[in-house]
Amino acid sequence: MSQGQDQSPRLAILAATSGHSGVDRILTNLIEQWAAWGLEIDLLQIRRHGPRLAQVPAGVSCVDLKASHVNTALPALVRYLRRERPVAMLCDKDRVNRVAIVARRLAGSPTRLCVRLGTAVSVNLAERGRIERLTQRLSMRYLYPLADRVIVPAQGVKLDLLSFAGLADAQVNVIRSPILTPAFTSLAAHPVPHPWLEDGQPPVIMGIGELCYRKQFETLVQAFALVRRERPCRLMILGRGRRHETLLKLARELGVEQYLSLPGFQSNPYAWLSRARVFVLSSLWEGLPVALIEALGLEVPAVATDCPGGPAEVLTNSHCGTLVPIQDPPAMATAIRHWLDTHAPPEAFAAMVAPYRIEVSATAYLDTLGLAPSCRR
Repeated sequence: MSQGQDQSPRLAILAATSGHSGVDRILTNLIEQWAAWGLEIDLLQIRRHGPRLAQVPAGVSCVDLKASHVNTALPALVRYLRRERPVAMLCDKDRVNRVAIVARRLAGSPTRLCVRLGTAVSVNLAERGRIERLTQRLSMRYLYPLADRVIVPAQGVKLDLLSFAGLADAQVNVIRSPILTPAFTSLAAHPVPHPWLEDGQPPVIMGIGELCYRKQFETLVQAFALVRRERPCRLMILGRGRRHETLLKLARELGVEQYLSLPGFQSNPYAWLSRARVFVLSSLWEGLPVALIEALGLEVPAVATDCPGGPAEVLTNSHCGTLVPIQDPPAMATAIRHWLDTHAPPEAFAAMVAPYRIEVSATAYLDTLGLAPSCRR
């Protein structure tokens, strides 16, 4: 539906996510909050990609671009921008960002365009070939300045992007991700159908994320095996991915297979996480680690690798968790042992997660998108 004079300003959102990632949760939280504030939103969809809303809020229209891939969505996106002319558009993921920048240029649309990147680009591309890295650098250097703003979730991600792509400092905005919502605590109280999380069971150490190389859950399994030698405990990793069998094989080799559970992706990870004793983030790099902030919001102490990206910016208070070196199982095991025996004060958790509450973050996003407070009914 085209925007009329008496309608609220329309905001378009385009991403091509897995449907079960931290980015999915971030965008879903933003959409739900903005809809609650009365904004009209077009969620532009590419087939087999997220974000997927369990319930579509009032004021949100799901627009099928009738494309199965980001690149083939370009003509439909150009037509959409010419027809609907939304006031602003938010995009996420580099490939989507590039297509959106080109589409706005071709459409001649006045839509304000903000693109988002969630991870440290140079580290993300470190394992790629030289030609791919060069192509990515050049595309960012010459295309991203055509967007109105680039949004990143952490200062470390911004510094990495400025160095990698040579963008102007003023063009890149750091906005903390909208992670803690009003429904967060109530969802955490839901029952969990897993016997390990019942009262009276040995403590559970938990990791959350895609079972991929970047998350480096192998380090967590190795650290867990060291802890398990000294005390009864269990390890649970929520998520799915290609390294599922690799992790099981490693646990088998270390003699801890029966103490490892890989329940797969969970639509309500908060209920599981709230019952963990310690949360562990073992990544090689991050942007702003959503699961880490969720753990702290549930007052679960955390152990996180001091990797490029946002963990050090989140875990600023040693009363709530510990930073450890990347791929260092003994150091990780030592930190896990500490938090199995230590309880952090609630006020320390509350202070640390305050910037990630939905109202704060959603407002900052709207300001960057150029939507004035009067647009929020």
